[in-house]
Amino acid sequence: MRKVFTWLLAGIVLLFRRLGPRVPPPDGRAEERRPRIVPMGPPSPDAELVVAALFVATGLAAVAFVVVYAVDRIGHQTQFLGLSLGLAFAFLAAAFVVAGRSLVADEEIVEDYPEPHPEAQEDVLQIVDESADRLTRRRLLVLTGLGAGGALGAALVVPAASLGPLLDWDELREVPWRAGRRLVDERGRPLRASEIEEKVFYTAFPEGAPREDVGAPVVVVRLPPAHLKLPPERQGWAPRGILAYSKICTHAGCAISLYRVPLYPPATPTPALVCPCHYSTFDPAAAGAVLFGPAGRPLPQLPLRIDANGILRAAGPFSAGPGPSWWGARAGAQPQ
Repeated sequence: MRKVFTWLLAGIVLLFRRLGPRVPPPDGRAEERRPRIVPMGPPSPDAELVVAALFVATGLAAVAFVVVYAVDRIGHQTQFLGLSLGLAFAFLAAAFVVAGRSLVADEEIVEDYPEPHPEAQEDVLQIVDESADRLTRRRLLVLTGLGAGGALGAALVVPAASLGPLLDWDELREVPWRAGRRLVDERGRPLRASEIEEKVFYTAFPEGAPREDVGAPVVVVRLPPAHLKLPPERQGWAPRGILAYSKICTHAGCAISLYRVPLYPPATPTPALVCPCHYSTFDPAAAGAVLFGPAGRPLPQLPLRIDANGILRAAGPFSAGPGPSWWGARAGAQPQ
């Protein structure tokens, strides 16, 4: 497949080079040519204009796709997106069909399959060169072809670029949690440490920050301090056994909404946070470590502290970037 792509790319570059203006030899001598392989055919100026017009139509349809995608006020936007992109590819296909039927030399020769020959590559170059001899508007075809290709490229790049910051990746690492920010529930009421019970699952948000951010929601649980297995550098992150982790699963970004609590400790597993989408399971006692499922890394932990009024506050940012694994692995830096 790689060889096919390489040859295709080389052929496109070679074709545009051959269709461009001819540069005479630097010493002024006439270019020496081998005997023709492709018979000289009559020019087809009308077909060239049709191909150029189809290239222009391709570019206009692709530009229309970008405009419709960028302007949200357009009604029936989905239908117009499909129509504009479909027309762009239809015009491009029609241009290739007309060029192949009217501008490219077509000859059928019945002979035995030739053995590999060192001059085969030169013959290919000569055939491409001679096929372009009948063209009378090379520059027009090159310019319109490049314009159509550029517009189609923009139609493919613009939707991908709109999925996130194009150049400023720092925005993906910013989270609303800061040292001192209070944890509040769904109604905006601050969470008190005395109200957090064992075997109960709580959802909290940063006070005064947008709740729609992927780094905003956290899960809060309480475990016996003697059961915690946090790393040494996190010993002060769970006051009175209260822990907070990002609520966004590190596998596919689903919200963690299940809390497995053992009813009979000798016979059932330890408490665990479970994502309902693909059943990734995390151990809150062991810094959010993955116990089961496809998640590739632990849940990011939010350090906590209790203020003088008994209210839970963040003691700093997450231990890692919240969200699916590609976020933390590709963004690289700690959340800001």
